[in-house]
Amino acid sequence: MSEPAASPELGQLRMLIGEWEGSGVGSWAGGAPFRYEEHCSFRHTGKPHLVYRQRTRAVDDGRPLHGESGYLRACGGNDVELVLAHPIGVAEVEVGAWDGATLRLRTHSVQIAPSAKRVTMLERDMDVEGDVLHYVLRMSTDGTAAVQHLEATLRRLG
Repeated sequence: MSEPAASPELGQLRMLIGEWEGSGVGSWAGGAPFRYEEHCSFRHTGKPHLVYRQRTRAVDDGRPLHGESGYLRACGGNDVELVLAHPIGVAEVEVGAWDGATLRLRTHSVQIAPSAKRVTMLERDMDVEGDVLHYVLRMSTDGTAAVQHLEATLRRLG
């Protein structure tokens, strides 16, 4: 079975389609910075959304760090919604829009499993320049202003 054509309604989300790899640096709750490697994919289904999957591992010993899966939904014009599930017990919806080649997303809602760490807000800025994707993720775990948690640069494979 052949792959469907990407929906024209995807708009600028089309820039993300593909497999991406790279590295980044993060910090958690004021602790020492850590380095990580990342692989993510953005796949289309022929509908106005992308299927997103991301996995990271530690640079120092290769242990798995984090993963998230979900959907980026084109909502008309430059508007985008991100719907994600995290194995740490967090489900989130972020909303935002393209500003040129930068996608800015902010928390709309977060649901936390009873045993999960309390995440109260996330902000993501993703800049796409050709085959290079750079992002910054800010997070709040206590209801205060979000602080930078992750920053990485990824390159499109193939």
